[in-house]
Amino acid sequence: MKLFYTDADLERNEGKRKAIKDTLSELRDTIPWTRFLPILQKTFRGKSPKAPGGRPAFPLELMMKVLVLQRVYNLSDAQMEYQILDRNSFRDFLGLGVDSRVPDEKTIWYYRNELAKKKADVQLFAAFDAFLMEKGGYVKEGVIVDASFIEVPRSKPTKEENQSHEQKQQKQEGEAPASEQEPSASPRERQLDYDAKWTKKNSKSYFGYKDHVKVDAGSKFITKYVVTPANIHDSPVLHQLLEPARDKGQAVYADKGYTSWDNDFAIRGLGMKSRIMKKAVRNAPLTEKDKEWNQSISKIRARVEHVFGYIEIAMNRMYLRAKGLMRITFTTGLMNLVYNLLRYTTLQRARSA
Repeated sequence: MKLFYTDADLERNEGKRKAIKDTLSELRDTIPWTRFLPILQKTFRGKSPKAPGGRPAFPLELMMKVLVLQRVYNLSDAQMEYQILDRNSFRDFLGLGVDSRVPDEKTIWYYRNELAKKKADVQLFAAFDAFLMEKGGYVKEGVIVDASFIEVPRSKPTKEENQSHEQKQQKQEGEAPASEQEPSASPRERQLDYDAKWTKKNSKSYFGYKDHVKVDAGSKFITKYVVTPANIHDSPVLHQLLEPARDKGQAVYADKGYTSWDNDFAIRGLGMKSRIMKKAVRNAPLTEKDKEWNQSISKIRARVEHVFGYIEIAMNRMYLRAKGLMRITFTTGLMNLVYNLLRYTTLQRARSA
């Protein structure tokens, strides 16, 4: 065992490390990062340092990559800063050297929060969606709609805390009486998420939100998403996911949760084909023909489970540390975008092989 390592030893090991193609190096080299720059520049246009003579801002493309990297591994801001300092692979992905300045956790929070306030997730998602269309990434063999829970740290505001929050909301909207004083928030209240809701599925309770997605059945790319509190039922959101100009003529695959006359009527009204699984009701069990119909749909509809499975397992579960519908919507949108980036990288690797 060597007690001392020479520069030649370090160079040899570094050369071996860089020769191994990992997910991050493929992501760095495959994705057209400049596509996102116009959106980032528009969001941060006019932003100046708080005081003269401060350090220059980090490049926008670098910060975009930091936020993507954070979603790949679902890391907190503090852990993101530490891992960039600690991991060579993270610095290689970001194009940083050992002696480069690294964004701290407050800087990461600031950039993400500014993008969330501008609802930039929709624009960033659309930018890569346009790129996929140009490259012919969508197979258009039908679309699948489904939803998955996004859990957040559990909390249950008391009646008094809810009233206090409502008073603040009314005052912000100009509805509160002028004589009413704004109640001060306690440290506990500042940690509560008033937008998140409780719901139950299969006797299991969930607290948080839902990520409603529409997936291209052939390529498994997410083409649209809607984020709601967890207690919103899947069925009414279907109308927000369908896009007549884009999806016309395709079949819509969905599970029994979307079964309704309204949804069938809406799908056919958009020139699409309804492929929603049939649901048994009281005094009307499923026939053998209905069961065969459901089985044929399940084979295709199950592809959306691959999407959620990848996000939950490879991207470290659908558990987010953000608070409030605005921030959760941005973070979820970024998570869906990152899934598409990784999916594109996987398909490119398969084609080259």
